[in-house]
Amino acid sequence: MKMHILLVTVAVAAVLSGCQRTSFGNLSTQPRPAPLTPAPVGGVQSGQLLPPTMPAQNEFPAAPTTPETAAAPQVAAANAPELTRESLIGRWSAGTGGTSCDVFLSLTKWTGGYRAASRGCVGDAAAITAWDVQGKQVILSDSGGNQVARLYQSANERYDGSTSSGQSISLSR
Repeated sequence: MKMHILLVTVAVAAVLSGCQRTSFGNLSTQPRPAPLTPAPVGGVQSGQLLPPTMPAQNEFPAAPTTPETAAAPQVAAANAPELTRESLIGRWSAGTGGTSCDVFLSLTKWTGGYRAASRGCVGDAAAITAWDVQGKQVILSDSGGNQVARLYQSANERYDGSTSSGQSISLSR
């Protein structure tokens, strides 16, 4: 019994000694560093501002136009190389509507083809959960098997196309 009490006492002492603090509140044994001196500030100037001027009506720049797509889908389809699923596996940067996000393509069977996942995507690209290759095009689909986008290879490691709502979309690495 005495041995049991001795072991418990040693265990409690070991636990309590590991929980000791080396300082108490603001009382510290180490000196604090001296405060920094403020940086010098230059003089403040005052004066009257000039009145705003409006440019003449004909000085405004031309209104921006919508960017043209690289090629019409029919032309892209005719010029696009044959695709293999294996060449598409992995992480892609998707660009749509002026934003970019990540799309991951795998060879796991899924509704609408093979498993896909998007990260940080908005709009139509956020719905991408499946993909497949049909001839010379990459088809991106949602969880219900509905087509989200259709893309053609436009350059090495780059695919361009449009979403089902007509917005341009690209995949690149």
